[in-house]
Amino acid sequence: MKTLSIILLVPLFSVLAITLAVHRHAAKAAGPPASLSQPALPAQAAETSSSSHDSGAVSIPDTTLAINSNKPMSERIVHYQIDAKYDAKTHVVDASEILTYHNLTGQPLDHFPFHLYQNAFQPKATWVTEAKLMGSRDQNYAKWEDKDYGSEEIKKIEVVGQGDLTAKLHYIAPDDGNKDDKTVIDLPVNKSIAPGEYVQFKINFQTKFPETQARSGWKRDFVLGGQWFPKVGVFWHGAWNCHQYHSTTEFFADFGVFDVKLTVPQNEIVGASGVRVSEVKNADGTQTVAYHGDDIHDFAWTASPRYKVKEDGVFQGEMGPVKMRILMQPAHWSQAERHEKILRETIEHFERWYGPYPYKTITLVDPEPDSAAGGMEYPTFITGGTSWFMPQGLRFPELVVEHEFGHQYWYGMVATNEFEDAWMDEGINSYTEVKILDSILGRDTSIINLAGATTGESELQRMSYISVSDFDPIAKNAYDYYNSNSYGGITYGKTASVLLTLEGIIGEDTMRNAMHVYFMKYRFTHPTKEDFLKTIEEVSGKNLRWYFDQAVYGTPVLDYKITRIESLPINWYEEKKKGAEDKNTVYRSYVWVQRKEDFVMPVEVEIKFDDGEKIREHWNGADRWIKFGPYEKKAKITSAEVDPDHTVQIDRNDFNNSYTEEINRKPTLKVTNYWVFVTQWFAQALAWWAV
Repeated sequence: MKTLSIILLVPLFSVLAITLAVHRHAAKAAGPPASLSQPALPAQAAETSSSSHDSGAVSIPDTTLAINSNKPMSERIVHYQIDAKYDAKTHVVDASEILTYHNLTGQPLDHFPFHLYQNAFQPKATWVTEAKLMGSRDQNYAKWEDKDYGSEEIKKIEVVGQGDLTAKLHYIAPDDGNKDDKTVIDLPVNKSIAPGEYVQFKINFQTKFPETQARSGWKRDFVLGGQWFPKVGVFWHGAWNCHQYHSTTEFFADFGVFDVKLTVPQNEIVGASGVRVSEVKNADGTQTVAYHGDDIHDFAWTASPRYKVKEDGVFQGEMGPVKMRILMQPAHWSQAERHEKILRETIEHFERWYGPYPYKTITLVDPEPDSAAGGMEYPTFITGGTSWFMPQGLRFPELVVEHEFGHQYWYGMVATNEFEDAWMDEGINSYTEVKILDSILGRDTSIINLAGATTGESELQRMSYISVSDFDPIAKNAYDYYNSNSYGGITYGKTASVLLTLEGIIGEDTMRNAMHVYFMKYRFTHPTKEDFLKTIEEVSGKNLRWYFDQAVYGTPVLDYKITRIESLPINWYEEKKKGAEDKNTVYRSYVWVQRKEDFVMPVEVEIKFDDGEKIREHWNGADRWIKFGPYEKKAKITSAEVDPDHTVQIDRNDFNNSYTEEINRKPTLKVTNYWVFVTQWFAQALAWWAV
C-alpha cells in the first residue's frame, strides 16, 4: 500500500520527507475484448461448472475463466458468492454471501473466526485508538465526525445442515483484549467440520462505508469497496490466524474463487477484481454487474459516474494476454497514456525478472482527488495517485503504479501474513520497486528529474529508514511497532535497504535469481520469513545468518566513519629550505576507521594518493576501530572512503564515510542550487493554488 498526497514541493528534503511519509505501505464498464471473451458465468451458479469433489454436491469451482491457465493454480480453500446492492446516497451495502470452505487443515474445526474490517472506523475501535495515539496516514481524529463512522454487521448466518447460528456469534479481540473492538467475530458450530469436508455459510450482512480511510470508503460520488464483506480467517500453523484490524496492519486470507454481483446506479462506471461476466440494466434505474475471480484471496471494487475509461491496452504476457483497464479522473485524462506506459513496462519487468503474471486482467484506478483511496492494492486491482499538476520529471505517478502493481506478486500471489510480517510484502515490494524504477527511469532520476534536481528511489528508501533505525527490527508484528513512522521506515525503507545491501554481498544477478526462485516456489502459498531467507541462502550458496540476525531479526545500527588520515614525511626532522619542495620526499601515511554503532559488517576502504594511486583495504569490522598503514611512498593521502562502491545502503550516516585533505565545495553548491530552485517553485505553486 502506498498513498500519494501530491503536495508540491517544500524545500527538497521536506519533499522527500512528504513522499516518504505517504510512500508506505487497489475498476470495468465493458466486457473483455474478443480475444479474451468467454461465456458468461452467472455468479450464483458458478459451482455448477466445477468438477466433483469428495464431499458430494458442495465443492470449490475449478474454473479458469479469469486466469491464463487451463487448470487452477492455487489450492482453493474458499469460494465467495456475494450478491450486493450499494446505496450511493447512504454509502451502505446490503448483501448476501455464500461462503464455501474446504477444510484442508488435517483436523476437525469447531469454530470459524471472521474479519469485519469496516468496524475499525468507530471511536473505541483498536484501529482508531492506535491511529490517534501513533498517527494515521489518513485522519488525525482531532474530533469525531459521523462521516468517519464505518460498520459491518452480520445480520444472519446459517451453516448448511446445522441451521441458523446467528445467536452464537460473539466478538473477540485476540490481540489486545479491547472489548469495544468489533473487527473479529467468532462462530462456534454445532458439529465440527471434519478434515477434507466442505462447509457452507449463508450470510446476510450490511456494510456502511466511512469517508475514505485506509483505502476504503466514499468521497463525494466516488466509492472504493475494499475489505467490505465478512471474510474468514486463515487456519495457519495449527491454529486460526485472524488478527484484529490495526492502524498499521493489512491483510491475510486464503486463495479461492470469487463470484460477485454488484448492483449500483446506472450512471456509475464500475471496476473490480477479476473479469466482468455479465451486466444487466434493471427497471429501477440500477444496474447489476457480475465479476468472477480465480486463484485470488480478496475482492475489491470501485464506482463513480465520472470515470473516463481507457481499455484498449493489452499486454502480451508469458501465459497469455492481459487486458489493462484504466479508470481516470476527467481532470487527469491527459495522463492516461502515462499511466498505461508505466503499467506496461512494470508488468514486462516483473515477468522477465521474477515470473509470469497469470491473470487475464489488471485494473488501474485513478481515485477521487483528495480521497484517502490512492496507492492501494487488491488482487488484479490497484489504485494510483496523481494530481492535475504533474510534470514528466516528477515521477510520483510512476512510483505509485509500479509499487501497487508489484503487490500483485508479493501480496497477491505470494500471500504472506501481513499482520505479522508486513515487510515480506511491503518491504520486498519496495526493494523490487527500486530495481524496476531504476531500470526504467534511471538510477539517480527515478523519483525526480526536473530542472537539474534529481532523486533516486534507493536514496528515498534509505532516508525513510535512517531516522527510525534504532527503534524496531524488521521481523516484528506490524501492530507492535513503536509508532507509525517506525512501522513505515522499517517495514518499507529498511527492508529495501537491507536487500539492496545484500546484493553487494551475494551479487546482483544472484539476488535476482533468488527472488525468481522464491516467487516461483511460493506463489499461491503462505510462506514464512524463514522460507524467504533460506531461499536466498540456498540460491547464493552462502551462510548469511550473520547478516540476517542483525539486519532482519535485530536492531543494530550500522555506521562506519573515517576518523583521520595522516601523511608525515619520514625525514620531518630535517629542516627544509624555505619555499623549496622536494619531490623525492617519502611520506609515511595512515588511515583510521571507526565502527561507531553495533552492526558488524565487512567493508571495503579505498585510499587515494596525490599521485593518482588507489589502494583497497578490507576490514571485517569486528573491532571498534582499525588503523591502515603505514604506506611509505613519494605521495600523500588525499582521501579515504568506506564502501567506495556504495553497496552498503544501511549505513545511517553517509557523510562520515569519507575524509579528504581539501574541502570539495561542489556538493555544497549543488545543494544550494537545489534549495533555491525548490523554494521558488513551491512559492509559485502556492500562488497558483491561491487563485
